[in-house]
Amino acid sequence: MFGLFKKKTTEITTPVNGLVVDLKEVNDPVFSEKMMGEGFAIKPVDGKICAPVKGTIKSVFPSFHALTLEAEDGLDILIHIGLDTVELDGNGFSSMIQEGQKVDVGELLIQVDLDFLAQNKKDDIVIVVFPEMQDRKLQIKSGKIQIKEVAAILT
Repeated sequence: MFGLFKKKTTEITTPVNGLVVDLKEVNDPVFSEKMMGEGFAIKPVDGKICAPVKGTIKSVFPSFHALTLEAEDGLDILIHIGLDTVELDGNGFSSMIQEGQKVDVGELLIQVDLDFLAQNKKDDIVIVVFPEMQDRKLQIKSGKIQIKEVAAILT
């Protein structure tokens, strides 16, 4: 009746060009065992990390390897760039954002030097998780994907 009981749908675009990977395949149990929440990962082909939704930046880690943002519908999203990249203390990362900033889909958030990560033997996988999904369901696309393409739908 008047949409009161209609389930909300949230489209999440990919934050980076690459190949969608199942979270279970991420080489870190914190993510692969979904301790941080449900989500997906992307094996990047470039280092441009962009906003997957229109929303607000909630936090940017000092080392720029991770950030959280809140979608317009209130959904919290964590983007984690690489594994053990916090150890690089921000080297190889450039942030284009600050906490509280409003962003649009596809807007550049972080630039990461994938060659630098490889030289430092860091996995460059980009992880997107939803820490507080509650009882929503997640459908994830597979295969190659480009920025602004829908990677996941939450219902």
